[in-house]
Amino acid sequence: MKAVVYNGPGNITVDNVEDARIEQPTDALIRITTTNICGSDLHFYEGRTSMQPGTVPGHENLGEVIAVGAAVVRVKVGDQVCIPFNIGCGFCENCERGFSSACLTTNPPKAGAGYGYPDMGPYRGGQAELLRVPFADYNCLVLPEDAVEKAQDYVMLSDIFPTGWHATRLSGLMPGESIVILGSGPVGLMAAYSARLQGAAKVMVVDRHPDRLRLAESIGAIAIDDSTGPVVPRVMELTDGRGAHRGAECVGYQAHDPEGQERPNMTLDELVESVRPTGGIGVVGVFMPQDPAGPEPMEREGRLPFDMGQFFHKGLTMASGQCPVKRYNRHLMELVREDRAHPSFIVSHELPLDEAPQGYAHFDARDEGWTKVVLKPAA
Repeated sequence: MKAVVYNGPGNITVDNVEDARIEQPTDALIRITTTNICGSDLHFYEGRTSMQPGTVPGHENLGEVIAVGAAVVRVKVGDQVCIPFNIGCGFCENCERGFSSACLTTNPPKAGAGYGYPDMGPYRGGQAELLRVPFADYNCLVLPEDAVEKAQDYVMLSDIFPTGWHATRLSGLMPGESIVILGSGPVGLMAAYSARLQGAAKVMVVDRHPDRLRLAESIGAIAIDDSTGPVVPRVMELTDGRGAHRGAECVGYQAHDPEGQERPNMTLDELVESVRPTGGIGVVGVFMPQDPAGPEPMEREGRLPFDMGQFFHKGLTMASGQCPVKRYNRHLMELVREDRAHPSFIVSHELPLDEAPQGYAHFDARDEGWTKVVLKPAA
């Protein structure tokens, strides 16, 4: 099959690799029709993870079931399905508690598995013509009759729409509250969109890329350009000096200040300052246990300085971690089905799989207008 292959930092090619196939009776085989380049894919593209050369990446996947194992009873050949980026078993303690993101079965001894990503198990990703899905009855979200028509909306259920929603839930957002979201990449935009859907009274989004800030404004958020001045005074001005009720970190460990200096703790400290006392912070931006190219020795070990004194003094709460996609994807699917949500508003480019290297390069460079890249293996 044709697939995107990671060969090393900045080196992505499209090659012929061994076909994905049914390996266990609980598997399904998917013909991928839509797959996305995720912002977290840029971490390995830039050499900031332990990704092994030869890996097929891609964890935002949608397609048609073309084969199922003998033990699969719910998912049928011909179903259109969206695949969560987490790979869960459905029966371990964590999956039963709703934490499919921390499955204890699929990547032992670690908690959590995923497609085509460092330290997330041996599973190839879906930036390819075919994808093997383990524990298919649990992991496949079978889509409704408008699946093909709304493919660009439904594929966002694989990761970024649930992840954005998760950021707001981790923060504790309630209707009528305000929230400040740091980062206006795809996940930050989905967090802003989710906050609007949940009835937030005021949504503030911080970034410095004009194209991303325009998208934030298009969904009713207030854009804050941190290249024009400090973030915290602007948030205070917009909240009558009290700070936002909630905050969401949607950048992660490669955060940079407006001068281009990498400051991995910058966004967390800005949220501690921007959120009012007793407020909540949700962290879904990726932070890694090891960062081989971190700017300082401590950061290479995944450790960051943090304003714990102010955090404690204000009585803030913070929750973090990968989104357990299955907790949300069925509910969000219904919002798309009923035309209450259209997460595809972030899509800027739809490319054939052969053009994935160019898509990675433009997306990584944050080139103007490259806000979200969708790949079509069948094109």
